[in-house]
Amino acid sequence: MNRLRATMPEWLEPMAATLTSDRFSDPNWTFERKLDGIRLLAYKSGDSVQLWSRNRLSLTASYPAVARAISALPVAEAIFDGEATGAWGRQGSADYHVFDVLWLDGELLTSRPLTERRRRLASISFRSPVARVEPLDDDRPWERACREGWEGVIAKRLDSPYEHRRSKSWLKMKCEASQELVIGGFTDPQGARVGLGSLLVGYFDGGDFVYAGKVGTGFDTALLTDLRRRLDAIARPAPPFAKTKGLPRLHAHWVKPVLVVQVAFTEWTVHGKLRHPRLLGIRKDKSARDVVRERPS
Repeated sequence: MNRLRATMPEWLEPMAATLTSDRFSDPNWTFERKLDGIRLLAYKSGDSVQLWSRNRLSLTASYPAVARAISALPVAEAIFDGEATGAWGRQGSADYHVFDVLWLDGELLTSRPLTERRRRLASISFRSPVARVEPLDDDRPWERACREGWEGVIAKRLDSPYEHRRSKSWLKMKCEASQELVIGGFTDPQGARVGLGSLLVGYFDGGDFVYAGKVGTGFDTALLTDLRRRLDAIARPAPPFAKTKGLPRLHAHWVKPVLVVQVAFTEWTVHGKLRHPRLLGIRKDKSARDVVRERPS
């Protein structure tokens, strides 16, 4: 009987992904579906299994079917990272989607690249209600995610170790909504940025021009410079918005609401503002007065 080469850790802090508005394809990166569930870390030692939340709350009793399936795996020791989805709690049934292995039969794998950890994970045969998360082979997986109603995708560097913190080696690309909005003002640039800081955008609701928030990403230097030139030409002394609550006061400039832009964002907040907006471009085919808030049917 082989002796284990090290003692299994009692706890390993889980790695967290960083939210990004970037969209890219790169052979050094891989993509997985972002699952909408509960982060679940499974610790197996012999027949004993403990299931933990990302902040180390015991969830073993909440997922008995998952615990039994992990216990039956033909490995002596393992620490898996994944996401539990579906019914849970008193129903006692859930799917556990495993996307990483941190420890396997006496070996700590966190310093190994993702490609090797995936290879080790692929050597294990999981059975329902546990399954392995497979990489996506789409050229533009974020588009598939939004088309098929997923929450988004996770991009991971293939050579990345497992870091016990929020890391930019794992990136969250959430699905986005998109609509036209009208520029009503802008803020001054800060630091080395040129042109402007953020656009202050809104939409028309009847005769009112309603503030929808600030858009500060999605620009390059040429666009920043071009937008500043256009906005300086339509300057006005006071805010064009019907209500000024929430508008920035310092370093803000106001313009006539005539220039239409396309903006991507994740959702509307309960206060009617854009969450995680980014500029997609200028719209020349839309009249500002026709821009209203689009609502799901």
